[in-house]
Amino acid sequence: MTVYLLDTAVRFPPPHDADSDGLLAVGGDLRPRRLLEAYRKGIFPWYTDDQPILWWSPDPRLVLFPDGLHISRSLGKALRRNIFTVSMDTCFAQVIHLCGTVRSDNGEGTWITSEMEDAYCRLHRMGFAHSVEVWQGDRLVGGLYGVSLGKAFFGESMFSLERDASKVALVSLVDFVRHHGFDWIDCQVPTQHMLRMGAVEMPRSQFLSLLDLALCKPGIPGKWDFSEELQEMNAGHFS
Repeated sequence: MTVYLLDTAVRFPPPHDADSDGLLAVGGDLRPRRLLEAYRKGIFPWYTDDQPILWWSPDPRLVLFPDGLHISRSLGKALRRNIFTVSMDTCFAQVIHLCGTVRSDNGEGTWITSEMEDAYCRLHRMGFAHSVEVWQGDRLVGGLYGVSLGKAFFGESMFSLERDASKVALVSLVDFVRHHGFDWIDCQVPTQHMLRMGAVEMPRSQFLSLLDLALCKPGIPGKWDFSEELQEMNAGHFS
């Protein structure tokens, strides 16, 4: 299959033209307009510092439906211990930076380059990218970030400095998007961690059909925060 070379025009080839690994195109830039167009087409950037920008649309796709979230017995106990507090969109830049540095410190490698950090911080300031932060006292110990369009949330990365902190961030995000009528959370590619949390694989064609439906629905513009009602919902987890 052909891997396309992008030019300055903000356009992408059809996602089903991606190769067997999901690689669709090379090049372009990370301007907000291009990034948002990519997500609307079911495409996302994923590359390292020594590579050009690579654009992907994998098949199969991993998706978490809010009602499909699985909370293990041990995670349920951790939630009831009430040792964490959760916020949204209070320190996006710190969250995305830690998502990258924690992976690097663990020897996992990271696609969250400084260029990526700058690009998603721009999306955050525009109200399209959001973070969930998990705190232990005044210390940020976990979190995640992603992009929201319509009633779809595209998860990008998460980090944890304390046991279960990233899982608490995910549970809180699921509560939030369920409360606001979101259809699903995109988890991109299959991982055992997300499969254990209840995410399911689906063909790319099915994902793109669901994406079209989600994009037709109104999203939540601007900064996200927990309402009093949602705080009460989370209290059920943390008590």
